[in-house]
Amino acid sequence: MFFDPSRQDSIPSSGPSSLAYVLMMPYERLEAWQACHQLFLETYRVTQSFPKSELYGLTSQMRRAAFSAAANVAEGSAKRGPREFRRFLDITLGSLAELSYAIIAVRDLKLVAEGECQGLDLLRRKAGRLTWGLYRSVSRKADRSAFQPSNIPTFPPLTLPDAQS
Repeated sequence: MFFDPSRQDSIPSSGPSSLAYVLMMPYERLEAWQACHQLFLETYRVTQSFPKSELYGLTSQMRRAAFSAAANVAEGSAKRGPREFRRFLDITLGSLAELSYAIIAVRDLKLVAEGECQGLDLLRRKAGRLTWGLYRSVSRKADRSAFQPSNIPTFPPLTLPDAQS
């Protein structure tokens, strides 16, 4: 369905064909990105209460890891093929692992209450689970496309030097 802004009756009111859905960036439709984005928002909220002495330490590190997770899903979805997208999802998974350790660290340093750490970790696990699912799906596509005739490297025939007798 194409959107014609000059016609009010062409604007869908809800569902996958609604105007808001049509105007979304492609990555915004991915559940993995949505979960990573929620994790970023909550990480930002939680780190606002950190002491000023941690502004360039744990505050910055946690925010960058959470942002990186969502940003890599977004960036990877815009790449040319599933192999490149898979590489960005791999980076996302690394950022989520980094955030996992950061949550343990701030809990042990008592910068965040146990309940908030559990909530943050629950969001991180959900983002990780959805990202792994997307990674597996993209990997299947990458593996299938890797064996297409246009993707198989061709090598020139091997030529051996003439044997000298």
